[in-house]
Amino acid sequence: MKVVAIIGPTAVGKTALSLELASRLGAEIVSVDSRQVYRYMNVGTDKVSIETRREIPHHLIDVCDPDETFTVADFVESAVPIARGIADRGRVPLFVGGTPFYYDALFRGALSDGLPHDRVIRERFERAAETEGAEALHKRLREVDEATAARLHPNDVRRVSRALEIYTLTGTAPSSLYENQNKKTSDMDVFYIGLTRPRATLHENITARVKQQFSSGYPEEVLWLMEHGYDERYPSMQGFGYIELAAWARGTMTLEEAELGDVRRTKAFCRRQFTWFGKFPDVLWFDLSVKGVQDALSDMGEAIERHLQQTKL
Repeated sequence: MKVVAIIGPTAVGKTALSLELASRLGAEIVSVDSRQVYRYMNVGTDKVSIETRREIPHHLIDVCDPDETFTVADFVESAVPIARGIADRGRVPLFVGGTPFYYDALFRGALSDGLPHDRVIRERFERAAETEGAEALHKRLREVDEATAARLHPNDVRRVSRALEIYTLTGTAPSSLYENQNKKTSDMDVFYIGLTRPRATLHENITARVKQQFSSGYPEEVLWLMEHGYDERYPSMQGFGYIELAAWARGTMTLEEAELGDVRRTKAFCRRQFTWFGKFPDVLWFDLSVKGVQDALSDMGEAIERHLQQTKL
């Protein structure tokens, strides 16, 4: 089955371009975003509007509550039949998003490749070991991943913290990720289109976007989530922006500090995305600062048509 994927770092313009491309192709979009799966988390995850989703079908958005766990394996198990259903309807499955390890798991069966890092989360676990004790941290890991906990000594705080970091960011036990790393998960033939811009431009876009979010209801969204019991206990609330605003809501951080923290961590994530996506094979890259969006769309359309026509050979 032939499918298309739009990849690239955050704030590069994937969403806007993908909507226009979907209209041209007669495609349905499958979100490849580890945070947009959660209901009620709209401002901080930049979800497209309900109205837009009525015009262009989107999948794997708003599929679980913030206190539920949505794993990498859940993504793969959901995405494969969704893509087949789209193709059966005579439409193009268009994967769009910036979560590299989801792509790896789906298209290469490599659940442990490109696992995400978040220094803030890891250091939080390391500080917990200092205040609560290494054994208490090890117990936390044992509660979510007995196999990894059995392999790691309680005093190995660095590796225990890393394991909890992986679980927090992916919603999946590290042992499950490594166990399944070589399993083939689908027969989809993906054509990658990569979007990029100069790093300085992306950083400007990130700063502007975060400012817009903070002035458009992001703090209020986090307050609502916490009032309804969705707090930092859950992986959904560990993402950049949400965890800073949770600290603001508890009075341990000013709103300005939360905004700056969100910008800083988003820029760090952007740098990691460049590294991850740079390792993807056979990507057709477009620098949107060099080639205009409309020209890029025309070239993309032609390349995608060639890819899709190969199904008829």
